[in-house]
Amino acid sequence: MHLKRQKTPKNWPIPRKGTPYVVRPNFNVRNSIPILVVLRDILELAQNRKEVKKAIHSKHILLNNKIVRDEKNPMLLFDILSIIPSKKNYRMELSEKGKFQIKETDINKKISKIINKSILKGKKTQLNLSDGKNFLSDIKCNVNDSVLINLKDKKIEKCIPLKEKAKIIIIGGKHAGETGIINNIDSKGKNTESTIDKKKVNVLIKQLMVIE
Repeated sequence: MHLKRQKTPKNWPIPRKGTPYVVRPNFNVRNSIPILVVLRDILELAQNRKEVKKAIHSKHILLNNKIVRDEKNPMLLFDILSIIPSKKNYRMELSEKGKFQIKETDINKKISKIINKSILKGKKTQLNLSDGKNFLSDIKCNVNDSVLINLKDKKIEKCIPLKEKAKIIIIGGKHAGETGIINNIDSKGKNTESTIDKKKVNVLIKQLMVIE
């Protein structure tokens, strides 16, 4: 399946002019970019799809420290893409204009938001994260908190709680890409009053992520 280039999500940093179609990620179209587009069109590390597929077949590409097996695999916010031959790592971020941007990084950790949690047999806690990953963890944290994941050790290092004075990045809505500080959280736990660029604005909790 492909997407018409003119109808790709607005947060994709690619030209609207060019080939009529671009590859569609396997899932989460609005919140991700397929590896093929990242490597060929954004980072320009490959000239065409054939070169990307060759690199993947050679197991030269890692996403969050796991071997990429399909050029349609989605890269999501704060994911780490590693190129083994060059020993370079790249992280997906959001610009202040709400567009995805890929920046070189030396960090092998990522932040993800807790969207659900459940208690399994043996009273083990499973955390379901915004990037589709699940973790068993003894660290105390709540839904809408964020966690810092050590990709090398495949463990959650710590919880970053949703609370007053917490630093946030807006991941949806008209303020997407902007960062700020939570002033207070409403009693229903659905909305916040936050300061962004010295202005007080109401931000839905589902449209923000707590960061360090």
